Amino acid sequence: MHESASLLRDGVLMLGFALVFVLLFRRLGLGATLGYLVAGAIVGPQVLGLVGGAETKLGIAELGITLLLFLVGLELSPSRLWQLKRDIFGLGLMQVVLCGIAVSVLVWGLAQFSPAAALALGLPLALSSTAQVLPMLQSAGRMRTPFGERTFSILLFQDLSIVPLITIIAALSRAPAPAGAPPGWLLAVYTVLAVGGLIFAGRFLLRPMFRLIGVLGEREMFVFAGLFTVIASAALMEALGLSTALGAFVAGVMLADSPYRHELEADVEPFRSILLGLFFLAVGMMLNLTAIAERPLFVVGMAAVLVATKAAIIFGIGLLFRMTWRQALAMGLLLSQGGEFGFVLFAQAQNALLIEPEAASLFGAIVTLSMATTPFLMMMTRRLRTEPVRDGAGLAEPRADGASALVIGYGRFGQTVAQMMIAQGISVSLVDKDPEMIETAGSFGSKVYYGDGTRLDLLRQAGAAEVQLLLFCIDGDVIDADLLHSVAQAFPDAQVFVRAYDRRSVMKMRGAPVAGTVREVLESAVCMARMAMVAVDVDGEQIDRSENEYRARDQERLTQQTETGDLRAGIAKIITRHNTPPGQPECG
Repeated sequence: MHESASLLRDGVLMLGFALVFVLLFRRLGLGATLGYLVAGAIVGPQVLGLVGGAETKLGIAELGITLLLFLVGLELSPSRLWQLKRDIFGLGLMQVVLCGIAVSVLVWGLAQFSPAAALALGLPLALSSTAQVLPMLQSAGRMRTPFGERTFSILLFQDLSIVPLITIIAALSRAPAPAGAPPGWLLAVYTVLAVGGLIFAGRFLLRPMFRLIGVLGEREMFVFAGLFTVIASAALMEALGLSTALGAFVAGVMLADSPYRHELEADVEPFRSILLGLFFLAVGMMLNLTAIAERPLFVVGMAAVLVATKAAIIFGIGLLFRMTWRQALAMGLLLSQGGEFGFVLFAQAQNALLIEPEAASLFGAIVTLSMATTPFLMMMTRRLRTEPVRDGAGLAEPRADGASALVIGYGRFGQTVAQMMIAQGISVSLVDKDPEMIETAGSFGSKVYYGDGTRLDLLRQAGAAEVQLLLFCIDGDVIDADLLHSVAQAFPDAQVFVRAYDRRSVMKMRGAPVAGTVREVLESAVCMARMAMVAVDVDGEQIDRSENEYRARDQERLTQQTETGDLRAGIAKIITRHNTPPGQPECG
């Protein structure tokens, strides 16, 4: 009873402090991670002493990192992961090796440790905080961008490097080898076999299991099965002395292209959020404020040196891999901190008699302090890292290239229009005024020219006088009758088609010489209505009759609205009741 009451009391205090500080730091724009760290430090034994047992809580909370890597794996199918192999084994390997060597030399030179101890401390400091960086990428919506994928590739290689780093520490060990401990080469074999076993289990065991649960319709079982998958894969890796997070990641990748991916994400995400928050609370509780107070200049100085060194090296590597200097700087700052796996490797080094317990605590404080700097660095450099709004400088201007059709606007609407015409052998020229859209289209092999397609001089430069088709596929409500009259007068041989935002847009084009207008949501709405009626077994002829009646009523209403300029004109044509006799008004 006493243990149960103590657990409840600890839970209330930790959650309460976390709630207050995370909300406060979020409000200040400093991020949730720093809020958790500060809450843990205050509630822990170093300040108020309200909650103890940080090591035990950290062991449980590390499941949050495991769940995080599982969710990341769900976002990356094997084919996508294969496409990232150059960044994982090129960018990631270079980062770990260069940062590890550089930081080890600095620890050896500045802190006067032996070469073996400097390696045991410096190599773990090359690793960054997956638990801190990935949520920051996800909250910023950059996880699936080229920048996010490169950053993730480095983090993934860091996770893969835990096994060789443990092997290096074991090789440097001054302690007697424990009986039955596997050599380093055997750990590498275990890694390959374990990953292969997880791939086999994912394809031949996990997918049939989720298929059965889906057939039974037991939603609660998805939660159990999802947690079982993560914990079982992590337990297998832990039993072999390997990275638990790596096992969960592989399990996620194996389920990334399954139809149950979104259900698993929704079920596992709440547990990930809670445990990851608990992890940072526990790290904050373990922060040795006494060690910082005894040697504050050393801790602060080494944290600053660590952050500056890693940021500079990663910045240089990013430039080497042809990233823009702003993106390279952002990646360097985002990965500049020490990581949670440093605590694990410091403990390994301590057990190997390479460093004293005081050194492990001191460098644990340095890691924590470096993690606390990341939100501040990202906030202070936001303007410097943000790409300036481009005005089209450096982008290709439109030119007449003999195309038969000119598509203005290459968003989601214009892309479909252009691709269908290209598939029929119609030569198409594309114009858009969004530089980001142009660059994105270029990465997919489409040549889009920069320019404002509502300007007659630019249309003429793009070859509008020679094309047969001129298609305005622009977002929003920017096309009116005056513009269309001017276009028709300037380019009389081109048939003009216009994407209209809604019926108000159509009304603005009254009397304009256009070959056709399309309201952007009309056809998709009609298509969904037809699909819904098919689903409830409505006869095909009745579906056609329903569509024809709706289209006729809608066109009559639109005609009346256009002629009168009154949006409420033709209101009687709106179908509001079932089986209304033809010709009778539906509403007064």
